[in-house]
Amino acid sequence: MTKYRSAIIGCGGRAYGHANAYQHIPQGELVACANRSDTTRRQKFAETFGVTGYADAEQMLRTEQPDLVHLVAMPDQWRELMPMVSELGVPACIVEKPIACGAEDWRFLCDLEAQTDTKFGVGKQFRWHPGLVSCRKAVQDGELGSINFLDFSCGMNLTAQGTHIIDWAMSLNNDSPIVRVFGTASGAESLDSDYPAPDTSSCQVLFENGVYGLWNTGFTSPRIMDDDTIYKHCRVAAYGENGHVLFEEFGGWQIVSTQNVEIHKAMPDECRQNNDLAQARLIQAMFDWSEDDTHPVETNLKLALHQFNAVLGIYASAISHQPIDIPFDPPDDLDVQFREALSRS
Repeated sequence: MTKYRSAIIGCGGRAYGHANAYQHIPQGELVACANRSDTTRRQKFAETFGVTGYADAEQMLRTEQPDLVHLVAMPDQWRELMPMVSELGVPACIVEKPIACGAEDWRFLCDLEAQTDTKFGVGKQFRWHPGLVSCRKAVQDGELGSINFLDFSCGMNLTAQGTHIIDWAMSLNNDSPIVRVFGTASGAESLDSDYPAPDTSSCQVLFENGVYGLWNTGFTSPRIMDDDTIYKHCRVAAYGENGHVLFEEFGGWQIVSTQNVEIHKAMPDECRQNNDLAQARLIQAMFDWSEDDTHPVETNLKLALHQFNAVLGIYASAISHQPIDIPFDPPDDLDVQFREALSRS
């Protein structure tokens, strides 16, 4: 069995989720980490996982020559880090979501995706969450009959959680591409946050296979539990001819059809354990892709850029009050136009 060496850039809280996953992956070994802005954070992470710490990510990659690198820095650093990873010939890389912060980032990364030899996957690990896997299996086995409608929402904004839940929805719809969005948005405060996006958005989505969806983000999204913690209100549901499936990260999951009824309520410790397991399965899928070019990871960069193109379509729709066909070629000043439109609302 091939043994893969991995390294992490960024040693914040989310990096621990990536590192903890290696306890489930005999084929992988975490060997190094890099964090340039916080020495204490880097030292703590390196000591916790028994790896070598570096202040400079480029030095780490040149010295360690990892097979897989995890980019777990902030989204505004992707434009610096992803080309570096590519130019240094790292075979595979997992990038945390969101993949972009705006139209300029998106266009830059589309160009990179078209020319790089690095296999980039995006950290939308919930594809491999046991609950969502069970729901997807029920859909794929035909238990619900034809899917008629998808409903997906989150308490955080489009870039903080919204790009996660569009991936959840697409996973329940055989990854049929998005062909049209018709959306609205409000609130400019979050545009200047670490995850820049409107405070709230609502969008009707049409997929290529004819299925419609409703995509809600922010504080106007449905509350799914008696808990004010904003990140806990994320869900996806698929409704078919013969029933429905529902997945909530912190609530549990259910499959209700004419053939079957399964209802699973998530326990507090289970959420973290399942997240680690899902992360491990994503990492293993990246190793599998390294061994077989014909089986790219499901959450590959090309799909993530398609999903973010839909986000940009929502922005354009909110400005024009018209549906936007996807793929969409955004104007260079879309981000400026959108900020001005939100400021007037």
